[in-house]
Amino acid sequence: QVHIAESGGGLVHPGGALRLSCAASGNIFIVYDMAWYRQFPGKQRDLVASMTKEHRATVDDSVKDLFTISRDNSKNTIVPERNGLEPEDTAIYFCYARITPWKPMVTSDYWGQGTQVTLTS
Repeated sequence: QVHIAESGGGLVHPGGALRLSCAASGNIFIVYDMAWYRQFPGKQRDLVASMTKEHRATVDDSVKDLFTISRDNSKNTIVPERNGLEPEDTAIYFCYARITPWKPMVTSDYWGQGTQVTLTS
């Protein structure tokens, strides 16, 4: 089995930093793209940033100057970075990975369960 584990989130004061991490583990042959998405209440899930296994990063235009992303292929982890969080950043953040497991060798999309980030004064 493949596991996507998110950590971090919770309550953050405005102006604070985003502290999230995601790790893919288990029966993994190769991890292709990894990404973070977020979902605002009543809205669809939107891409924040993604990174290929070759470390090519894509940041959504709506947050291009706000978020960066880093990845460690040896640990299959991906970490979004943002300082200066604002109340508008309150959302559920989801980790995504496109993975080929060893058995069966079928490439699929995997999602974490999501972690809530809430800006509060």
